[in-house]
Amino acid sequence: MDEPTAPGSDPVREFRVERADRPPAAVLTVYGEVDMVTAPLLTAAVDEVLAAAPPALVVDIAAVEFLASAGLTALVTMTRARASRAVLRIVASGRATVRPIQLTGLEQSLLLYPTVEAALAGS
Repeated sequence: MDEPTAPGSDPVREFRVERADRPPAAVLTVYGEVDMVTAPLLTAAVDEVLAAAPPALVVDIAAVEFLASAGLTALVTMTRARASRAVLRIVASGRATVRPIQLTGLEQSLLLYPTVEAALAGS
């Protein structure tokens, strides 16, 4: 019999991405930790959505509990590599997401919004 896993001990188990389209944009809401294990899962989810060619994609990381350097790299990479396919807007609020972005100066190169509604409006 498998023993229960302690909360937070398996980042892949805690990590999830939910899609909720809000035409004309696709919205991905990310939960858990975005680190070197889960960042490729986030990138794959973004690629899957962009394959359908929506005009805009909102990636909501407001519920992310930990944003590691691999997660920051993934955000920058997906913003640059996917820019020709769709406008990519990132929702970040709270210390776990905004602080690492500010500390690295990435707020200058990412389209950041405080809420999904603001990202959908593009304001």
